[in-house]
Amino acid sequence: MGKKVVLGVLVVLLGIFFVLDISVGSIRIPIGTTLDVLLGDVEVKETWRYIILNYRLPKAIVAVLVGVALSISGLLMQTLFRNPMAESYVLGISSGASLGVAILILGSSLLPTAFVALFTSSYGIALISVLGSLGLLFLVLLVSNTVRNTVTVLIVGLMFGSFANAIVSILTYFSSAEQLKRFAFWSLGSLGNLSWDVILLFGVVVFIGVFGSLLLIRSLDAMLLGDNYASSMGVNVKRARNLIILVTSLLAGVSTAFVGPIAFIGLAVPHIARLLLKVSSHRYLIISTALLGGVIMLICDMLTQIKGEQFLLPINAVTSIFGAPIVIWLILRRKV
Repeated sequence: MGKKVVLGVLVVLLGIFFVLDISVGSIRIPIGTTLDVLLGDVEVKETWRYIILNYRLPKAIVAVLVGVALSISGLLMQTLFRNPMAESYVLGISSGASLGVAILILGSSLLPTAFVALFTSSYGIALISVLGSLGLLFLVLLVSNTVRNTVTVLIVGLMFGSFANAIVSILTYFSSAEQLKRFAFWSLGSLGNLSWDVILLFGVVVFIGVFGSLLLIRSLDAMLLGDNYASSMGVNVKRARNLIILVTSLLAGVSTAFVGPIAFIGLAVPHIARLLLKVSSHRYLIISTALLGGVIMLICDMLTQIKGEQFLLPINAVTSIFGAPIVIWLILRRKV
């Protein structure tokens, strides 16, 4: 299939699974009814309308936003480091977010009561998660401006992430059962419980990140062949590297802040997009990766509620089950 045909198929699949995801749940809603509600039909059963507009539609939108954000950030990291095993979290963005949340939840007994009370809401946890990501991003950018070698940035990012995880482990050791339960629940990830205001903010940030990645197409294509080649093509490598890190951190950071750390999407989806398109041009890869990421996150969200019960499987568990075989395949194949 041609590249435009593949993109067209992905758009159609995104629409199909978006509707299916809204229809699936503890209460099965007919697909026709779901379409009627989405198209504004006022004669639909009020209970179903309420469920769709207040619970399932927001969750489906969040699934798409998360899939787009993590998939593109993973693609950018794989291009920047020219490493098929790289993803958005190799710079420690997720670890920084986890550290911020761990300090708030697990270290609450050591913090002022007023501070803990201010940040105990879901908005507060998202904010502290963003602050943790930004703090680690600042350190990575500081290193990026100091060294010339991109691989060094990768190694330092991994070390920052390991350091943050070590602090989280120490906090975990001294935490109560209730604190551990709350932190574990956050780390499993959740696509629900976001208000429309938060979803709007999430969407705006993801749009800015996608737009920023599209502006970097020329630099990304050149950097596929190495920093020296990119420099010979007139690309300011240090500036491009900082912008790529910034866009990646923006996309991965906001996703982690609002839904928790979601595994494997950023690693697996870009490779599937490359297999489908059989091109290396980011002009097509960015769009296809975004669409495919949305489709796969919708499928994973459907699988979390496949039993039709009120309690959902953790979204992180489902994405890990999906992504782990891809990682094993990449290691065995060694050609990607």
